Amino acid sequence: MQNQYELLKNEIKTFREEGHKFFNKELSVGDFKKISGGMGVYAQRGGEKFMIRLRTNSGLLPLNQLKLTESFLTDFNIEKLHITTRQAIQLHDLSIDDVCDIMEKALNNGLYTRGGGGNFPRNVSLSPMSGVEKNEAFDVTEFANAISKYLMERITTYHLPRKLKISMSSSSTDGGNSTINDLGFIAKVENGEAYFDMYIAGGLGNNPEISIPYGKKVKPEEILYYVEAMVNLFMAEGDYNNKAKARTRYIPKRMGREEFLAAFDKHLEEVKNSKDLTLNLKATLSKTQETYTHSLAETPSLLHQRQDGLYTLIIHPVNGQLYHQDFKNLVEFLENNKNVEARLSMNEDIYVRNLTEEQVKELNEIVKNYNGQTKIRQSVSCIGVPTCQLGIEQSQTLLKNILTYLSDNNIKEDKLPSVHISGCHNSCGRHQAADLGFVGGKKKVGDALEDVFDIYVGGLVKEGETALGEKVGTIIMRDIPTFIGELAKKLEKENMEYKEFIKNRENFLEVANKFFV
Repeated sequence: MQNQYELLKNEIKTFREEGHKFFNKELSVGDFKKISGGMGVYAQRGGEKFMIRLRTNSGLLPLNQLKLTESFLTDFNIEKLHITTRQAIQLHDLSIDDVCDIMEKALNNGLYTRGGGGNFPRNVSLSPMSGVEKNEAFDVTEFANAISKYLMERITTYHLPRKLKISMSSSSTDGGNSTINDLGFIAKVENGEAYFDMYIAGGLGNNPEISIPYGKKVKPEEILYYVEAMVNLFMAEGDYNNKAKARTRYIPKRMGREEFLAAFDKHLEEVKNSKDLTLNLKATLSKTQETYTHSLAETPSLLHQRQDGLYTLIIHPVNGQLYHQDFKNLVEFLENNKNVEARLSMNEDIYVRNLTEEQVKELNEIVKNYNGQTKIRQSVSCIGVPTCQLGIEQSQTLLKNILTYLSDNNIKEDKLPSVHISGCHNSCGRHQAADLGFVGGKKKVGDALEDVFDIYVGGLVKEGETALGEKVGTIIMRDIPTFIGELAKKLEKENMEYKEFIKNRENFLEVANKFFV
């Protein structure tokens, strides 16, 4: 690892030089992106400021890394941080020297940015409730850590056609999104035996696909063989020439599903015959009690753990943007309550776990001014315009406008779902897997070129039920808050939860049709 540490430090030195070339217009946007993505850095729109993505392994937030991140906000005068939809933290509006200084300090403290973007294995996603979720099979945290360690030890050696996303979930609720990733593992138990169900070649974005069930039990200690087999299959069969069709989901489309699974088994056999990747880890089955004595009721932001009397509080700042002072207050709370831990989710949340009833009340006081308490206020939005180079629409502005409209008009919002907003078709807001999703674009309406969002309905992530949302229409951006308000009123009038309401699409279209363009 010492050699890799020196290699990564030298990469930062070279990257700093290339970053200055880009800033001085000596390097094109495309050429810089080829270099920067693999370093976990992207230029923002305009090319003068930069974003860095801190690769918080599977969303785990040990106290030392929280304090380190808070020091970055202080030392570099950063107003806020952004919690991503893949359990990482992004810092924005930085100079290239700030980015490289942060990268070096992070590396010195075991926090990586390498492979945070580009054609590399990305952060291994993990159910944020793993270890504390009722009815889970077993805690998969250490297995996710093992995959992350394995990938990071080799991160500078990978030459993949495109990004590779791996996920782990501790139960069929699929909190890690294993059924819509390139490679996903879901914990299972049968007759006292722990194993994983595995899913492969799924993903969101253009031409999205639900992952293919592998159909064979995977022993927990053997997961690295399957990871390596997937990497090798991707390199052997992935499209290096056409970026638009380079993700793993295009391989079974070309080969056919059965041929694809056979090819995977061939690579798996080769790995098992040539390497020893067996983990010295044992799955410990989780126990869920028949009855519990939690006194605080569950809400969209408060969950009961399988450990009796303990709670998880979900902290969700609007748009996943957590301001410096609010983050500092949270870090101080965690420092003063050593029994408590924090994890990032796939929905721009922070899950604070192992709270007692008194700690719940204390933390609620700390976060009450910004924490989303209803599903609609736990909505998800990518960064979008004006920050993202690729963004088409202002996704964060849209979400703010929706929430402001609901508040200003005193509209009851309890039955509304979370909405997921992407500023373009890359699906960084995961609109295709949401109850209600929006994706930005432009459309000529009459004589005017309008800012619009396509609407997707009925997406779901849950093992055995995962479904991609159906596009039902397009609405001008400025009309969407009114549409959401009308939807809220209809749900209240019918006294129906949204999921039940949309089972009959005509219900939804009755509200939406008058807004479509």
